[in-house]
Amino acid sequence: MVQTKAQRSAAAKKAARTRKRNAKLKEEAAAKTAAKRKRAAAAKKRAASSASKKSSVSKRSAPKRKTATKSKGKKR
Repeated sequence: MVQTKAQRSAAAKKAARTRKRNAKLKEEAAAKTAAKRKRAAAAKKRAASSASKKSSVSKRSAPKRKTATKSKGKKR
């Protein structure tokens, strides 16, 4: 079945409308995700800066013994 000229132009108009709508939706979605990404990054940065920092390695390890303990049994 062959389209008439009127049908063809109507289809072209409809396609143009659809393309325009899709472009608009895509743009809105992109703007939304960009804002969301920005917020997430800021939250992560805040969390990292407020997290308790570990002090030096020497303070982190267990307290050192003053006297050496004698080992019992075989050495491996």
